[in-house]
Amino acid sequence: MNGVLVIDKSAGMTSHDVVNRVRRIVKERSVGHLGTLDPMATGVLPLLLGKMTRLAQFFSDSEKAYEGEIRFGFATDTYDSDGEAAGPPVEVNLTLQQVRQAACGFQGVINQVPPPFSAKKVAGVPAYKLARNKKQVDLKAVQVEIKEFEILDLVGDRARFEARVAAGTYVRSVAHEMGKLLGVGAHLSSLRRTASGEFRVADAVTLERLESAMGAGGAEGLMIHPRRVLPALPCVNATEEDVAKIRNGRAVNLPEMSRARLVKVFFGQSELVAVASRVAGTLFQPKVVLGVE
Repeated sequence: MNGVLVIDKSAGMTSHDVVNRVRRIVKERSVGHLGTLDPMATGVLPLLLGKMTRLAQFFSDSEKAYEGEIRFGFATDTYDSDGEAAGPPVEVNLTLQQVRQAACGFQGVINQVPPPFSAKKVAGVPAYKLARNKKQVDLKAVQVEIKEFEILDLVGDRARFEARVAAGTYVRSVAHEMGKLLGVGAHLSSLRRTASGEFRVADAVTLERLESAMGAGGAEGLMIHPRRVLPALPCVNATEEDVAKIRNGRAVNLPEMSRARLVKVFFGQSELVAVASRVAGTLFQPKVVLGVE
């Protein structure tokens, strides 16, 4: 089965758990996700199936959007509610203005230290493996971009927020650092991804719905239409003769598309044949071919 499927991940599952479950449901071995969601997080988890996995390289910089809640009063070792408290709880007497003021320091391009329980590697070893074994985890700060970070309200020791971030940003680290800044400790108590690149919650289906659809005849109706995938790349239609050449890795002349460097090549309305790169003029070389095994 080939396509792009957006799963609405439930809490308590790893992204790899979702991939394995989808493999079993659709009986397709080649399944990959586009950006890990922590076990406690829910929401948009886009998956590439079959030949579509060849497009993964084009999604590495996808922007993410979230809504969630930060709990003040104590930090945890994982920076979220799945972890153990890093110390005794303290009394919280924050105002909404204080929290919003602190949030201002976490917008734009900033340096961020990833959580110790993360997939970042230390001397070739994932940090979370070291952290689980109570070993020292020394991660360097990396530059990330937080495009929007709005505190919606504060009720007691919990603040609700909405955020839009560039790839590679850890919202858990934002919560942790805000707690340090405000002197009361904090952790991420809930997180829901509402968008990943061009994919939104409205596109997402639960694993239960996917299973039901497969039992009723197939999941094609749940897939994202190929023309909606990678919307920044123009769509061009190729003739049957040119499609045969593309499938053999040969360059072809395609309709002019405003000097676009990369294009999506279709045969008909819904068969995505390849992503091709411009050589010169209207001559394009297939970069990723989807029409052959």
